[in-house]
Amino acid sequence: MNEVANRSVATGAKYVDLVCEGGGVKGIGLVGAISVLEERGFTPQNVAGTSAGAIVATLLASGYSAADLKEIILNLDFKRFKDPTWQMRVPLVGGLFSILAHQGLYRGDYFHQLMRHYLEAKGVHTFRDLLHPDPTDDPRYRYKVQVIASDVTGRQLLVLPRDAHKIGVDPDDLKVADAVRMSMSIPVFFVPMRVKKHVIVDGGMLSNFPVWLFDSDGMPAWPTFGLKLVEPDPRTPISARIPDEVRAPAGIGAVVEYAKGLVATMTEFYDRLYLEQDTFVRTIAIPTLGISSTDFDLTREQAEQLYQAGRDAAQTFLESWNFDGYIAEFRTGKDHSRRRELAAELNNVVPAPTPPNAGPNAG
Repeated sequence: MNEVANRSVATGAKYVDLVCEGGGVKGIGLVGAISVLEERGFTPQNVAGTSAGAIVATLLASGYSAADLKEIILNLDFKRFKDPTWQMRVPLVGGLFSILAHQGLYRGDYFHQLMRHYLEAKGVHTFRDLLHPDPTDDPRYRYKVQVIASDVTGRQLLVLPRDAHKIGVDPDDLKVADAVRMSMSIPVFFVPMRVKKHVIVDGGMLSNFPVWLFDSDGMPAWPTFGLKLVEPDPRTPISARIPDEVRAPAGIGAVVEYAKGLVATMTEFYDRLYLEQDTFVRTIAIPTLGISSTDFDLTREQAEQLYQAGRDAAQTFLESWNFDGYIAEFRTGKDHSRRRELAAELNNVVPAPTPPNAGPNAG
């Protein structure tokens, strides 16, 4: 890591670590943001992601450019992601039968095969193929990409591949496509992955926005940017970010929608507690345009709008981003906290504006 840092200073390279939030089909916005960073000369060193963010991060680490990712994603037939179990074909109660039998509505096999296809095209099979060219003893930087998953059996967050031993697999031998399939296993929607008696689901259950992943003590050699799929203002109340259809489920799909509502609430709330001011100023907030994570009937026009939303968000972010200002304000011992704002939000009170000196150009 030190050798890479020294080289970045010597060459003037614009290195960056990227953390991509999960968000189902909304992940197209992540690609739009990455395209702008690529155009501005930023070179990702370590990338991580959850669910859809894991898909984008893994393909990026495998050698795909932003243009490649755009071509891949805009030409996907998202409807094929909904590959039903046989129980789903039973009229009226098929969904409930599928959940009882498999803990999910859709097999996830189409996505799994698709991920393997794109990875193998770059010669990537296991995480051994994604070892960082600059080895380090720190497991955070051993691999080019880190994927977040949730081990329901062990009741623990998994940062893969470094935590693969917790489920009985050697980290180097863990198949990359398997890890991504684990991370995108949206509870209830997709059948969970099972590895040696461990039931593993979407990483968003425990950390949908692991922006903390590459943080360390001391002065960072380069920034970590978080790419977060949000309403235009990332401090929009949690309740407003949960789709209406899962707030008040009714009808035949009540059980399914209720379960999805619980997942949505958990996903939003956990990482919300972590979003301190220093995270806000290094977060590219990408508007989701009212599109839900599981809207697999997404049109190409909607996909292009999400992509453009990501580009616009990144361009706006870079207009005010200043790494030296961030260091001066947030990495020199100053105290910052959002406890009061969080307390106000949870009581449905609009918090006071963030002080002007808390922005990225502070210092």
